[in-house]
Amino acid sequence: QVQLVESGGGLVQAGGSLRLSCVVSGTFNSINDMGWYRQGPGKQRELVAGITRAGIANYADPVKGRFTISRDNAKNTVYLQMTSLNPEDTAVYYCNALVRRYVWRAGDNYWGQGTQVTVSS
Repeated sequence: QVQLVESGGGLVQAGGSLRLSCVVSGTFNSINDMGWYRQGPGKQRELVAGITRAGIANYADPVKGRFTISRDNAKNTVYLQMTSLNPEDTAVYYCNALVRRYVWRAGDNYWGQGTQVTVSS
């Protein structure tokens, strides 16, 4: 079984910063792409940032220059450093990972349970 557990969410004032973490645990062969998504009130879930195993990152336009995604492959962990937060960033943030459980099998998509980020004005 594979589990993703996020941490680091909370309440912050506009202009503040937060750092989210997501640890992948369980039995698996490797973790490929990892990413962060978010779902704001009344909105669809959207990609915030993604990162390949080699460390190549991509960002959604609204967060470019403010958020930084990184990963520690030895710790099976992905991070999202968020700065200059504004109320529009308020959402539940979900960790996503493409996990290859067996070497002979393609990766499966896994999700964390989500962590709430609330930015007050």
